[in-house]
Amino acid sequence: AWAAEQLGLMHYMEALKLFMPVEYVPPTSDENVTVTDTEFSNVAVRLYLPRKASDGLRRAVVFFHGGGWCLGDATVKPYDLLGRQTSNNLNAVLVSVNYRLAPKYHFPVQFEDVYSATKFFLQSSVLSQYGVDPHRVCVSGDSAGGNLAAAVVQQLLEDSEVKTKPKAQALIYPALQTLDLNLPSHQDNENKPILSRWLMTRFWSEYFTLDPSLRKAMASNRHVPVEASHLFQFVNWSNLLPEELKKNHIYTPPTYGSSELAQKYPGFLDRRAAPLLASDAQLQGLPITYILTCEHDILRDDGVMYTERLRAAGVQVTHDHANTFHGAMTFISPPANLAVGHRLLNRYIEWLNENL
Repeated sequence: AWAAEQLGLMHYMEALKLFMPVEYVPPTSDENVTVTDTEFSNVAVRLYLPRKASDGLRRAVVFFHGGGWCLGDATVKPYDLLGRQTSNNLNAVLVSVNYRLAPKYHFPVQFEDVYSATKFFLQSSVLSQYGVDPHRVCVSGDSAGGNLAAAVVQQLLEDSEVKTKPKAQALIYPALQTLDLNLPSHQDNENKPILSRWLMTRFWSEYFTLDPSLRKAMASNRHVPVEASHLFQFVNWSNLLPEELKKNHIYTPPTYGSSELAQKYPGFLDRRAAPLLASDAQLQGLPITYILTCEHDILRDDGVMYTERLRAAGVQVTHDHANTFHGAMTFISPPANLAVGHRLLNRYIEWLNENL
């Protein structure tokens, strides 16, 4: 992909997308779940309905896939397997949302897609159609999908049109803030597998624009204007990280960048893109939460800081920290089929079973 872009043949993300059809799984039902592709509020979703009998109304999970808002698909092998196992093991309805992707579409399109699909599903008539208990719905996602899940749950809390609020949120190694791209986890895991600092910066910048000036500013951590300085209190890792994760790093005050970038691309200062920018008052009342972070992950500190802020706001949080790399939970299908991925998925399902 990098070579194709350097040669002027194709955009980097579009080149990566060429590999996605290899992983495509058609909507194939089996003895445990009925699988269909449909649309909720004109947004594509893959729906998993368990076949086993239920004593009453079922639980439900609304899931958003990862891929840096640029890649990924609900219909590829890892997410299809995740959907099947979650639905079958919980005897729950699972809605996997296929939102539109960058670089063709930029923020807030991805957020609006997942929000409108979730809001549609939470209608009493739709929940009734699928036999779902309105008091037992979870919103979940991994990586960029965890970002979208956190943002959706915050918005649902304030949306007076939504009468059914989620009981839980489950965030798998989520990306949660765009302000400080030089956290200890960014420095420690700059060149770790799956998600390097270079790639994460590219994902973040292309979520908002193809303008390389934003990517360049983010790469040097000089993209936030001084007039947004008040937001840094919400991502100040010197106050929000435990000592063992600070790892002898010394906090330095931010170096401010151009106001012009923030005026052109205000999305990176929007809490719908960066849920850690929510105020303490806006975090109060959020549902019970599961957060998984990974030690060898550039996004590690985002999840840890959100855990700390949610707990301080009175939210019940279960935080699991795994000694593995970003994206591990999706390495559950051949040829990778990693044991650690299955362990993380089983733990995720276990938490849902106990709390949903």
